[in-house]
Amino acid sequence: MSPFGRWYDNAGVRSGPRRRFHDETDDGKVFFPERLVPYLDHEALTSLSPQRRRELTVRHLYQFLLSTAHLETRIVNRAAELIANGRSGLDLPISSKVDAFKVYCDEGYHSLYSLDLADQIARQTGIAVPDWNYGGFVDALAEAGTRLLPHSPNLVPLLQVVVFETLITAVLNEIPIDPTVLTVVRDITRDHAKDEGRHHRYFAKLFHQLWHQLDPSLRGPVAHTLPELITACLTWDIEPVHESLVLAGIDTSVARDVVHDSYSGSAGRERLSDICRATMRVYQSAGVFDVPGATEAFTNRGLPPQA
Repeated sequence: MSPFGRWYDNAGVRSGPRRRFHDETDDGKVFFPERLVPYLDHEALTSLSPQRRRELTVRHLYQFLLSTAHLETRIVNRAAELIANGRSGLDLPISSKVDAFKVYCDEGYHSLYSLDLADQIARQTGIAVPDWNYGGFVDALAEAGTRLLPHSPNLVPLLQVVVFETLITAVLNEIPIDPTVLTVVRDITRDHAKDEGRHHRYFAKLFHQLWHQLDPSLRGPVAHTLPELITACLTWDIEPVHESLVLAGIDTSVARDVVHDSYSGSAGRERLSDICRATMRVYQSAGVFDVPGATEAFTNRGLPPQA
């Protein structure tokens, strides 16, 4: 059964309200959970004023919203279009292609309301939305795929979208349950998560179809590519972080050190296993770990298969 069976009634783009910003910070609400802002507790930032720390959390929220706008349209919708218009190389029923257009509509709407909320917040707080383009993230993801699958370029966007869409729900589910966060941020993230739950089911099924239609000679290269794509998907684009710190009055070289300490090595990967749990289950059920060397490739990236 399609996860989009009641899409015309339930999808956010069909029935969701426009979320409007109301400043609840006087009631102790925050723009973004500080525990999810890796650099706020860095020793180099201990002398920052409360106002500067507030600016950092606002801009971190902007990063969260703008990355949605860019990545949904530049990664997910690129693949959704290939599927919907029959250009994916997969043998799919027309119902799957119709559903891919539903994904396309959803993602465009997620991008719209993410930018809309950032603009509302900027207008009321006076904290401008920086002109970030997330090219570093998009380029890194593309580079990983083309480097590891140089002879199968058509596979790369499909593998990227499966990774991205099966990971994102875990990230989105954290904010709506945090009562310290502004209501509008919790609401808009909950809206997003509801749609992405359907997308997860769609792309989990799509991966099974892709895997079983894959030429057996390609299963090894694909299995060894997937852990690097996961890592690339969960590697934060650090240039906006650096720029946000500089805007808060931090010296450029100090900002570089803060970013390095907060995002390099194990510091940026502590939550990797939990976030990837559902994605790993998709691969496991499809048979990826039956490929010789696949388990080792994932484990070497800190992604051991689930027991």
